[in-house]
Amino acid sequence: MAWHNGEQSTELLHAQAHVWNHILNFINSMSLECATQLGIPDIIHKHGKPMTLEELVDALPINKAKSQGVSRLMRILMNLGYRSGFDRAMASSSEWFENENPTPFDTKHGKTFWEYAGQEPRLNNFFNEAMASDAKLVASVLISDCKHLFEGLNSIVDVGGGTGTVSEVIVDAFPNLKCTVPDLPHVVAGL
Repeated sequence: MAWHNGEQSTELLHAQAHVWNHILNFINSMSLECATQLGIPDIIHKHGKPMTLEELVDALPINKAKSQGVSRLMRILMNLGYRSGFDRAMASSSEWFENENPTPFDTKHGKTFWEYAGQEPRLNNFFNEAMASDAKLVASVLISDCKHLFEGLNSIVDVGGGTGTVSEVIVDAFPNLKCTVPDLPHVVAGL
């Protein structure tokens, strides 16, 4: 898929973002649930005035190493219109904030997404196909709008590049470029 003008590429990227917004829309309700479970509305109400992010993080019963997640959570809530009491305050589960797991997925399943996908072939195939589909769009826009970034290169390494879709698009546009795509064994098993 080749795109010949920036306006078309931009329009396509906006459409793709719109689709992803619908796919990931569950994040809004899960963020509201997480804020409620953490007691954020009560903490802010008891404070009696707007709080800084640092004040909110200090008042929360969370693992402080995950405080950057509170900022993300508050940003989502602000975008949803929950502004009263949150004006200066700038996961999927409050439990994640309280433990040592690096992601909410780890908390829910006891393993990383990649470990889980490595044991669930259906999920692995579905995820790889979805990423390849998205990668075709993004790579075609990348080649169309940022071709100059690849000129003069001899090789690239696409670490975690899945099934190699982005590299295929790049090599089609730059046949003399050598692309290497290292990834997990279960991702590249059927290639």
